[in-house]
Amino acid sequence: MASGSENEDGNREGASWRLIGPASELSKKRCRLMHSSLGHDSDVCLFYVKGEFFAMDARCSHSGGPLCEGDIEEADGVLQVFCPWHDYDFDLRTGKSGTSLQQQVYEVKQEDGNVYVKHASRLSLQPFPVDQKS
Repeated sequence: MASGSENEDGNREGASWRLIGPASELSKKRCRLMHSSLGHDSDVCLFYVKGEFFAMDARCSHSGGPLCEGDIEEADGVLQVFCPWHDYDFDLRTGKSGTSLQQQVYEVKQEDGNVYVKHASRLSLQPFPVDQKS
């Protein structure tokens, strides 16, 4: 029986590296919505800005606005996304806002030409099929 210890990657909450796709393809758009197998509230935005990938929760922590649709700007060397609903700003690296809000960010790595995001659930560029259980 498994104990409550960390998994083999040494991660808490069972986060694992999730293959998203080829960097050459993913770098063609500034933001892509990645669907989570856990559902809508766990979706993640994959940003590609200035040659770098960033990942954070797709819904604004203020009131759930779609961050993938927000403007991305650089101010004083800090890359930020602005929520399209109420203009809250979030640092793409840290998730910190100029307000007291904090957005969850995820580690991103590139390996062998592919992009990976460390997340607790499977991530997909396509929506997961809805279970037809009754």
